[in-house]
Amino acid sequence: MATTAINLTPRDFKGKSNPDWCAGCGDFGVLNAIQRAVAEMGFRPHDIMTVSGIGCSSNLPGYINTYGMHTLHGRSLAMATGVKMANHEMNVIVTGGDGDGYGIGGNHFTHTARRNTDLTYIVMNNQIYGLTTGQVSPTSSIGMNTKSTPFGNVEQPVNPITSAIMNGATFVARAYSGDVRHMADLFQQGIRHKGFSIIDVFSPCVTFNLTNTHDFFKERVKKLEDENHDPSDWKTACEKAMLFGDTIYTGLFFQGDRPSLEDVEPILSKGGPLATRPLGLGKDDAQKIIDRMM
Repeated sequence: MATTAINLTPRDFKGKSNPDWCAGCGDFGVLNAIQRAVAEMGFRPHDIMTVSGIGCSSNLPGYINTYGMHTLHGRSLAMATGVKMANHEMNVIVTGGDGDGYGIGGNHFTHTARRNTDLTYIVMNNQIYGLTTGQVSPTSSIGMNTKSTPFGNVEQPVNPITSAIMNGATFVARAYSGDVRHMADLFQQGIRHKGFSIIDVFSPCVTFNLTNTHDFFKERVKKLEDENHDPSDWKTACEKAMLFGDTIYTGLFFQGDRPSLEDVEPILSKGGPLATRPLGLGKDDAQKIIDRMM
């Protein structure tokens, strides 16, 4: 959490660069919701590290005023884990897309959930590879026509909600980018949660996915909160997460209570963050290491 009380607005978290997303892209709503969430929580820009991989949505660290890393395709969670282990007092938010997170980054997704690392992972799920102009992605629906599946997708899509729950994530939610207030509230809950938090966001690609559009979701999304869903009931959470028809649920599916990686790693239990501890090397030894690396 922020170290001192200070009143900032979402505008204070505006980055130096303006987004270059297509007009109407759902990612604008996600950026707005993150800025709103961290401002309302009383954070300052240097309280947060934003990490991403590669893709349209992964450009987000350049559009927000925090520490940021734009890393390798599918490797954002690995990089973010390194940040968190080096400074476990830092609030680390990871942003990316479905191809980056559930495709090439699927292995890291699985093991970050298993380890329950204290990260907040926001995935802008547009069900298409947008940056490379419209190929089938891990979350594209069966039968979907794309540049790489002109006769229809034949592969079963990944279900990130059930995958996250089964792999051990302790905060699993879904949002729709057209509902910024609801999305910002879920982001705040995820950031406050101690453990691996994932919020999968339906973020329509208005250029290359003309199937799962804003109109498509507006007619179907229904909040779990309106049905008094019990987030501790993982079985019902999975059942509701598997619905993708006339009703598609958003909200908090599952929240568990399990120690995070930082809580069970003995070296982090005393002495403060590794990044602020004395190096334990004399100047001569440190210089030898530097010389050898240069």
